Amino acid sequence: MNTTRLAIAAVATSAMTLAAPMAHAQFKTTPAVQKAANAPSSADSPAAYKKDAARHLYAAYAKQVHKGKMPPLLYGVAIIETEIDAQGAVQDVRVLRQPAAAEVTPWAVEMIKKAAPYPAPAKMGTVKYTDIWLVDKSGRFQLDTLTEGQR
Repeated sequence: MNTTRLAIAAVATSAMTLAAPMAHAQFKTTPAVQKAANAPSSADSPAAYKKDAARHLYAAYAKQVHKGKMPPLLYGVAIIETEIDAQGAVQDVRVLRQPAAAEVTPWAVEMIKKAAPYPAPAKMGTVKYTDIWLVDKSGRFQLDTLTEGQR
């Protein structure tokens, strides 16, 4: 009995050890950005601008956006505040809530920065907004602003 349990535990430990590096690999590099011409944003509040910024990120990283409902267990959830200047350049990115999977933080921050320029906040000059990044273990994400929900 004990030998069987030890064998099962050894197999499970080996499987987890092998899976761990694979789960982290997709967060070691930032996906390529698809740049597009941006029309200025007509948003007149940070809440309205957040939708324009989320759409911009979805367009920039279309292949990394999770289609459909997110899985029940998310790999990482981060709350990130981004400040955009009058020309659409990223001025500052602050992580307000770190995800449990630490490798998600630099990956998401890099994605935000590489997606610049954002739609210029024409009616506000500059804007600071906060969004929640929902990330699954495959490296696909949704933003809370445009999420399709969770299974």
